[in-house]
Amino acid sequence: MQIDIRILELLSSRLCHDLVSPVSAINNGVELISDIGEAVTQEAMKLISDSGIKASRRLKCYRVAYGRAGSESPLSLRDVRQIMEQYLSDGKISIVWTDDAVATELEDAKGYLKTLVNVILLAEEALPYGGTIHLRKVAAKAPLGCCIEASGKSASLNLKTQEALDGTAQVDEVSSRTVHAYITGKFVECFGFKISYEHTSNDSLVITLLTIN
Repeated sequence: MQIDIRILELLSSRLCHDLVSPVSAINNGVELISDIGEAVTQEAMKLISDSGIKASRRLKCYRVAYGRAGSESPLSLRDVRQIMEQYLSDGKISIVWTDDAVATELEDAKGYLKTLVNVILLAEEALPYGGTIHLRKVAAKAPLGCCIEASGKSASLNLKTQEALDGTAQVDEVSSRTVHAYITGKFVECFGFKISYEHTSNDSLVITLLTIN
């Protein structure tokens, strides 16, 4: 998979932006202890602990989404589910991932769980006011796949995001806001999957990720 250097720069900027907040909060906690002392130790330690956990969860998620995990070595369905449940546990978006939502056979489909993580992150982007991401197994037995429904106020992928995901956007048109959709589309193409999406209502978006037999 060939990626333009501009895309790598945008992706790096996005990751740094997402990690600055919890890491800065850790520094703030340390400064509180240094400046004020024992009077705020308990409060500061809680800030450091919560921020450390948040940063760790984001790093685990981004390692799967953008790193080599899932490209060269298989991922565990259980581990991926746990990573995404923990990643979304601190915000205004909840995830419903039942035991039968993702067929166990998809563990053996190279790149599928990695790409699924990226699709879930895309669904997160589609919920600016919060909501629920619900994973469901596709109705048909073949090809295998998963439906990811994002439900919440104004759930949608805007036009620029759609173009980035579809691969119709030029590299110089991709921004920090749409780079994740662009990368997701590249993973879909690289691993030979099929992705589709439908705005079923003003408050519901369904993204389907299928293998190709």
